[in-house]
Amino acid sequence: MKDLLLIGLGSCLGGMARHLVGLGARHWGLASLWGTLAVNLLGCLLIGLLAGLFARHPNVSLAAQRFLTIGVCGGFTTFSTFSRDGLTLWQEGRLPAFVLYVAGSVVAGLVAVAAGYRLAGGHA
Repeated sequence: MKDLLLIGLGSCLGGMARHLVGLGARHWGLASLWGTLAVNLLGCLLIGLLAGLFARHPNVSLAAQRFLTIGVCGGFTTFSTFSRDGLTLWQEGRLPAFVLYVAGSVVAGLVAVAAGYRLAGGHA
C-alpha cells in the first residue's frame, strides 16, 4: 500500500509538471504539440538519468525507484517508459523484439487512437 501511495504522489507531481511545461510552451507561442514533444524528450532524459543512477547506486530503495520512475516519470509522460523499455530490449540484443515493440507501439497506437475516434463518431 505504501508503494501505491508513493507512486500516486509521484504521478500527481509528474502530471502537474507536464501541465506546467504545456503552459510554458503556449506562453512562448508554440503549438501544443511542441509542448508534448518537450515533455516526451525531457521525460526520456529524466528516466535515462534515473536508470543510470540506479544502476550505479543499487542501494536506492525500490520504493524510491518506483516513486521516481513509475510515479513522477509515468505521470509526466509514459513515452519515457516506452523509450526505456525499448532501450532495454536493444541493450539485451533482442533486436526482433525491439523492432516489434517500437514499430508495434507507434503503429498500433495510432490505429487505436483512430479507431477510438471513429467509434466516438469522428471521421478519422
